[in-house]
Amino acid sequence: MSSANEHVLPQGAGYGVVVGIGLFFSAFMVVLTAVQARYTGFSPKSSEEFNSASRSVKPGLIASGIVSAWTWAATLLQSSAVAYKYGISGPWWYGAGATVQVLLFAQLAAKLKLNAPYAHTWLEIVAARWGTVAHIVFMFFGLATNIIVSSMLILGGSATVTDLTGMNTIAACFLIPLGVAIYVVVGGMRATLLCDYTHTAVLFAIIFVFVFTVYATSPKIGSPAVMHSLLQAASEAAPVAGNAHGSYVTMRSKNGLIFGVINVIGNFATVFQDQAYWQRAIASRPASCVKAYLLGGLAWFAIPFMFSTTLGLSAVALRGDPAMRILTPAEVSAGLPAPTAAAALLGKSGAAALLIVLFLAVTSATSAELIAVSSILTYDIYKKYFNPKATDGQILRVSHAMVALFAVLMGVLGTIFFYIGISMGWLYEFMGVVLGSAVVPIAVCICWKRANKWGSIGGAVAGFCAGITTWLITTSALNHGVVNVTTSGGDLEMLSGNLASIGVGGIITCVTSYFWPENFDFDTTRAINVPSQSEPATEQPLDYTADHEKKRHEVSSETVSIASEPTEEDELDPAALNKAFKFAAWSSIILLVVMLLIIPLPLFFAQTIFGVGGLTAWVVIGMIWTFFSAFTVVVYPLWESRSALKLITTGIIKDVFAKGGGKFIVAGEASKA
Repeated sequence: MSSANEHVLPQGAGYGVVVGIGLFFSAFMVVLTAVQARYTGFSPKSSEEFNSASRSVKPGLIASGIVSAWTWAATLLQSSAVAYKYGISGPWWYGAGATVQVLLFAQLAAKLKLNAPYAHTWLEIVAARWGTVAHIVFMFFGLATNIIVSSMLILGGSATVTDLTGMNTIAACFLIPLGVAIYVVVGGMRATLLCDYTHTAVLFAIIFVFVFTVYATSPKIGSPAVMHSLLQAASEAAPVAGNAHGSYVTMRSKNGLIFGVINVIGNFATVFQDQAYWQRAIASRPASCVKAYLLGGLAWFAIPFMFSTTLGLSAVALRGDPAMRILTPAEVSAGLPAPTAAAALLGKSGAAALLIVLFLAVTSATSAELIAVSSILTYDIYKKYFNPKATDGQILRVSHAMVALFAVLMGVLGTIFFYIGISMGWLYEFMGVVLGSAVVPIAVCICWKRANKWGSIGGAVAGFCAGITTWLITTSALNHGVVNVTTSGGDLEMLSGNLASIGVGGIITCVTSYFWPENFDFDTTRAINVPSQSEPATEQPLDYTADHEKKRHEVSSETVSIASEPTEEDELDPAALNKAFKFAAWSSIILLVVMLLIIPLPLFFAQTIFGVGGLTAWVVIGMIWTFFSAFTVVVYPLWESRSALKLITTGIIKDVFAKGGGKFIVAGEASKA
């Protein structure tokens, strides 16, 4: 790592960003939550609103939340590290290898709304279908996913903050989740989604700054042609092992392909088993959840692809520049090519921009993990095993406590991994070894009535054991019996463990389900948490993001009420949800084939070396995709929420000129006023 006198920014800048910006966003979200409670009728004092945003959020905001939750520290740092190591193939395999899972998850989102529309967690579905043993087994995989993801967030964030500013790493590990926990406790799931939106908007703005600096204005690079020339010179000086002619501008990269396979397997595990993604499906409106996941997945691809094609390749191109220091393998594994390149290109301003964008990415993903783990600990442990008759108030208090508890635990986990020498890059490739075996069992549990209970449980456990065993045996065999953090992190070692884990788990699950099928009736899961019919429909609050026409009723100069929206039941038509599932299946599978087979493999086998025109087209297509992505998750949510924003603005104006005149209440309360 850098020594103290090499830090681009002063130590105070690190504490300023981590503490100052963290507390600013906490205060901002507290105010936003108060506005929400007054002018929309949604109050985080309800456990349903706190944990699932009343299941009413529209697709644009859900897509923005998906992009934000999926933008980890690794999204920016690890993607740039693989670009630094493998050239242009790294950004493609990182982006495509982690996009297809979100696209395929659209199918699970549709099935969730069809087969368990009132569930709070995916583990509730497992418990209702397969019982306590399965619930406990898959809870291990669910919490292990959250622990690994959270550890990567803290490790990547703290390593970059320390490298750029010299801030104490341990302090960073604990302070990063602190501010996030504050606004999550205050505002719950809706505050998390709104924070995701603001972070995503800033993220795209800073990405555009780096993109146009590198490919348009920088005196050090300034165009795709100069980038191509510098990459060719770097290839001649230090050819890339396994790449066609050692070039950085080819998709023919053996190690890049190996990383792509690892990336695909590992991210299936972290999407399908991370409550954060189920949470967004739960919070979304039934009629638009598929649209949200398809939009979110396609929009997210542009972030790692263009960010790493910009800063990851810049770190290679600027190797001879005095401002670009030589990176050790450990620093590359820690994800430092991107911050080093940002500092070399723009000095302190570049380092500051990178620090801010990374901090926002880490905190937004951290908020998703906090609310996800809180839901599991609250509903799947506290309510299920300790207090089945828990009241709404008790559930809310436990949810708050679990957010605070896991925020502290995140700091502890980051500290532990830091001291034992495990980096973000090592954890990123390792996650599929531990988690991959449960991917297929979880998918069939939600979607397939023939899935065999004990075959699925056995597949998950056997795959886990096979993954760990294969990984260790391969490490020992390829490294003369030496098994440690360094030797176990090799590409082939990780690849073997990933393949064994997901392969064994999937085969056992599918074979047992084929030969000993069950005939499960999903009415059991549809009954989870079904609201009492005695609950009046007028208690349905205003949807913050709804575009339905709102009927406003003047009650007095102090109150205004709104008619309730169409209830969730109106959108739970089985025929419509089955149609949505089929659309999700076809569209996601087609996109998977295009992104993982049709585009990269012909370029790989052709051993094409990109010329100036090829690299220019590659970069321009990435820019266009990034523009469309920014429009989808920054502009579109504002447009679809225009009616709600107008109502809120009107309410604020009424409050200014007539005290209490802008408050919204539900229609049912208006009749009592």
